[in-house]
Amino acid sequence: MGHRVKGVTSDTRHGWLTTMTRTRWIFAGQLGSQFDDGGRMLLVEARSVFGRRPMHRAKAHLILSALRHRVAELGDRVEFHQVDHYGEVVNGRTDLEVIDPTSYSARRFVRKLGAEVLPSRGFVTSEADFARWAGARPGKRLLLEDFYRSVRQRTGILMQGDTPVGGKWNFDAKNRHAPPKGAVTLGLPDPWWPTEDHIDAEVREDLDRWQADGLVQLVGADAPRRFAVTEAEANRALDDFIGSRLNDFGPFEDATLTGDWSMAHSLLSAPLNLGLLNPLEVAERVAAEYDAGRAPLASVEGFVRQIIGWRDYVWHLYWHLGEQYPRTNNYLQATNPLPRAFLELDSAAVEANCLSQSIEGLNARGWAHHIQRLMILGNWSLQRGYDPAALSDWFTDMFIDGTPWVMAANVIGMSQHADGGIVATKPYVAGGAYLNSMTDYCGGCRFNPKVRLGDDACPFTAGYWAFLDRNERLLASNFRLKMPYASLRRLPDRDAIAMQERVRDRF
Repeated sequence: MGHRVKGVTSDTRHGWLTTMTRTRWIFAGQLGSQFDDGGRMLLVEARSVFGRRPMHRAKAHLILSALRHRVAELGDRVEFHQVDHYGEVVNGRTDLEVIDPTSYSARRFVRKLGAEVLPSRGFVTSEADFARWAGARPGKRLLLEDFYRSVRQRTGILMQGDTPVGGKWNFDAKNRHAPPKGAVTLGLPDPWWPTEDHIDAEVREDLDRWQADGLVQLVGADAPRRFAVTEAEANRALDDFIGSRLNDFGPFEDATLTGDWSMAHSLLSAPLNLGLLNPLEVAERVAAEYDAGRAPLASVEGFVRQIIGWRDYVWHLYWHLGEQYPRTNNYLQATNPLPRAFLELDSAAVEANCLSQSIEGLNARGWAHHIQRLMILGNWSLQRGYDPAALSDWFTDMFIDGTPWVMAANVIGMSQHADGGIVATKPYVAGGAYLNSMTDYCGGCRFNPKVRLGDDACPFTAGYWAFLDRNERLLASNFRLKMPYASLRRLPDRDAIAMQERVRDRF
């Protein structure tokens, strides 16, 4: 790749480095002003990061564009290197400080260097506060709802004294609407999209060259950049969400329409994970919309819970559960390899419309909303027994907002139940009836969601029963699966369904 550098200077006084000359090395998840205290900055673009495993092109583009845009913003205050490996720049340096980075490997690396390590930022709850909260619960299971309530109480968001606004902590019951009957879209304005510039053009040229030279393996379409890479763009996207989609976010949070890939979702996960938005400020801005009478409480609370509750909770579980958590948890003994349709994002290889549409959307944008992730891609993988660690890597590499800390609890724990119930009390498994009620996919599918046996049997419906059959020894005692297992035992064609799904080669 060669070694390209911008703005390299050194400043010593009387032969030693002073506090004022210490250089802060920031990573790709630390690109906003909340990580900048005004001193000298170091950014390193290491090509090897993009060549470890196949990666979605949109994700590679997003990260490179965000790094290079931050360099342009910092001007003479930044030292910028484009190299093959981080070590080419940082090995042997004694002038570096870092805000604790977002992965185990990066944390080991900066400590081995001897860099001064500052506490992590970019989350509502600090690691020290989470440790105190978890440590105060001896013998009790860690639950998201308990954590979320403690954050509301500490921050005062959507609180009236000690009481939650509206008298309830959670308005999920109002946020489970099916999509409007006969609708093609929700009828909302198109989201605000950033405009690509010369930096994006340079990124595209570099990715083309790296791929042609065999240095990286990119998957997915080379589409226009849809997600923010600067703080200014991120705030425009936040403004747009609040102004045009927040009110509908709650009711249709779990719904999906073929003609409306974004629905009422915020599209803020990527800029949040790049560090471009402060999550506490985002939550406060959204809460203020309810206070001003401009947004319904159910939508506001649902969004706030995602930001100060689930997002922070997943981050802290990454450290709490340990580095080996994704590799050592496989409670359901799932070992099947991921199919080619997943690895190549080939929607044409899939007949089930919901799965094909989800893969096609991922191919086009490197993004899907949480129901497509959990109840289609994740549900399918759970039913088919795909290796959970391989699936977690795939989610990390194929989604523009994918990072190890995001996917550990989300995929290993919640989606695949590979930890046996540490994160979620039951597997998130469902048949075609759920998909038929919450999406419009089934109407255009060759499979029938009401049929579980035969050529037109829905692979999700049949797969649901086959999953329960295959895992009865491990799951039958789960109190939340008592009724499904009672129904399974009454199925007259149980054995035939299990056999059909074991040999299924068309989906």
